[in-house]
Amino acid sequence: MAFLNTSNTGKFSNETTKTSSCSYTHPMIYTVIPVYIMIISVLGIIMNVFVLLVFCLHKKACTVAEIYLSNLAAADLLLNVFLPFWAQNTANRNIWPFNDILCKLVNAAIFMNACGSIYFIVIISIDRYLALVHPLSHGSLRRPRTAKLACIVVWSLVLVMACPTIIYRKVKYRPNRNVCYFPIPHRFVYDALIIILTFIIPISFILFFTVKICHALRNRSLTKLKSNQVQEQKATILILSVLLAFLICWMPHHIHKIMDLLVMLKIVGGCTFILNLTFSRIIFMYFALFNSVLNPILYVTVGKNFQKKVKELFTPRYGNKNRVSFQLISTRLSRSGNTDITLN
Repeated sequence: MAFLNTSNTGKFSNETTKTSSCSYTHPMIYTVIPVYIMIISVLGIIMNVFVLLVFCLHKKACTVAEIYLSNLAAADLLLNVFLPFWAQNTANRNIWPFNDILCKLVNAAIFMNACGSIYFIVIISIDRYLALVHPLSHGSLRRPRTAKLACIVVWSLVLVMACPTIIYRKVKYRPNRNVCYFPIPHRFVYDALIIILTFIIPISFILFFTVKICHALRNRSLTKLKSNQVQEQKATILILSVLLAFLICWMPHHIHKIMDLLVMLKIVGGCTFILNLTFSRIIFMYFALFNSVLNPILYVTVGKNFQKKVKELFTPRYGNKNRVSFQLISTRLSRSGNTDITLN
């Protein structure tokens, strides 16, 4: 696939591996990796659906930060839904067992997850920057309506960027090996542009705003916070955890793609280097998939506001009514008792 493919038969793969003598695939990849992908898929679907249900079914409207986090969960869910097809492809020794449409959809969905996730984290970091560094200004940029519009813009941008995958991806039918590949013209220019748009520029924004956010949090820790500032700080801690998890999971994969481009330019090379690059590609790209499961775990373990929403959502309503009724009866009895004492 364009973003996470170990078996691309196009020009990019040929130039990366150079010669067949420099390529090596361990048999364990075709047995262990599919199981790993399926585990990620099942856990990711369950957890991200749970997160979306909490955000959508809770009686209180989502805050701006929660709108962005729910869209991030939707991007992760999109990935998890299509992962079983990729697991089947890997178990089938990278022989594509499905049709042209699934070849396009599966790769487009994974690409949209990778791009959508990083751009949602960009606007999340901008929102936290405005909330902590400029809390009294730019209020119009931190309204739910503006947040929803920003999410629509991100999804539209990601869909446009996925168009080459939808247009050019296809199944190449061979006698013994059908391959879902990406024969896009000017492949080097495309890969370089994707790295710039989905890694270098977004990461630069994220790092800049993260430094500003951490500086603001450090200054606030020295002063007494108001209740609304405490809420913003709790939300920021969760978002910083999500941001850090994304960087840990995805940064190695993006750096690896840069190394692939350097191989294409013949700046680095050698059979040993290419073998190590091929092996690390497998580790890094499948480690990146774990991010779609890690995010919901962070919501539950770090997000205090999310934990509160879960408790409020799943607390039986009749229990609340019974408690209220019991309190009313107790109050009436105590009042009547006090009246009797007064009369006597």
